[in-house]
Amino acid sequence: MKVAIVGASGAVGQEFLRVLDERNFPLDELVLFGSKRSAGTKYTFRGKQIEVKLLQHNDDFKGVDIAFTSAGAGTSKEFAETITKYGAVMIDNSSAFRMDADVPLVVPEVNAADAKDRPRGIIANPNCTTIQMVVALKAIEQLSHIKTVHVATYQAASGAGAAAMDELYTQYRQVLAGEPVTVEKFAYQLAFNLIPQIDVFTDNGYTKEEMKMYNETRKIMHSDVKVSATCVRVPALRSHSESIWVETERPISVEEAREAFSKGEGLVLMDNPAEKEYPMPLFLAGKDPVYVGRIRKDLTNDCGLTFWIVGDQIKKGAALNAVQIAEYLIKENAL
Repeated sequence: MKVAIVGASGAVGQEFLRVLDERNFPLDELVLFGSKRSAGTKYTFRGKQIEVKLLQHNDDFKGVDIAFTSAGAGTSKEFAETITKYGAVMIDNSSAFRMDADVPLVVPEVNAADAKDRPRGIIANPNCTTIQMVVALKAIEQLSHIKTVHVATYQAASGAGAAAMDELYTQYRQVLAGEPVTVEKFAYQLAFNLIPQIDVFTDNGYTKEEMKMYNETRKIMHSDVKVSATCVRVPALRSHSESIWVETERPISVEEAREAFSKGEGLVLMDNPAEKEYPMPLFLAGKDPVYVGRIRKDLTNDCGLTFWIVGDQIKKGAALNAVQIAEYLIKENAL
């Protein structure tokens, strides 16, 4: 098994290295690729140093079985043919191919089998906020069809990459020291602030991030569900949080929902308000599952249910989901 990581020096690329090691992923050879800036950098994996190669249009992907790509949509589009030319399965973490009809969009807990049908040799990893939401929605969908979802997201700095996390640290230091604040990665200062915009605005007043949640959820769940989202950047470092309201075809009790969440694949129930137990990003960074708490009936709708989820955006929201797709393909002998 020969595995490649494209974008090895980024936050998600580094998480790929950790996740592959943690899960004892069955590989014989690992090759790392990056831009001119990161080419030549060395990383240690399972006691061995691996040098990052420059990503080029050549035969470097000959013999590669799985390529995890996380170097941005432009790079993915430009190099997709080069990467898949010799039969490598490209599991892409960018937005490049997510809504293409001939590219499966996969969250293994929800629609793993879709990964087998990939005419172009490409499987798309969904947006991080969509991934953790559909893992939770799957548990409810099995009880009663979900008609609508309203969601407000509270997205950590990590969603904008490693440099954004560094900038948040820097901003807090600068504010506390009374120094001018550096603002490069976000539209505004994020420290001590919230920014109700993630990605650019579209013609309907929603941002691209918010429309991704609408479109991707329908594709992953093979559903006519409608999703209305407000996505907010918050000054947490890592792990995204979401407040979710669902409307189902029949009323679902809190007890039914709790049981479904407690048994749901990839979910951990953390819901004990009397003891102040509920998911929080500070304490769940680096964890694999999606955590669910604050489960209540919606006071405005008999068929409504509301709950709160937290998941690590770099793990389940990116690298882990992609590695789980690869694990599924290996298990099903479907590479």
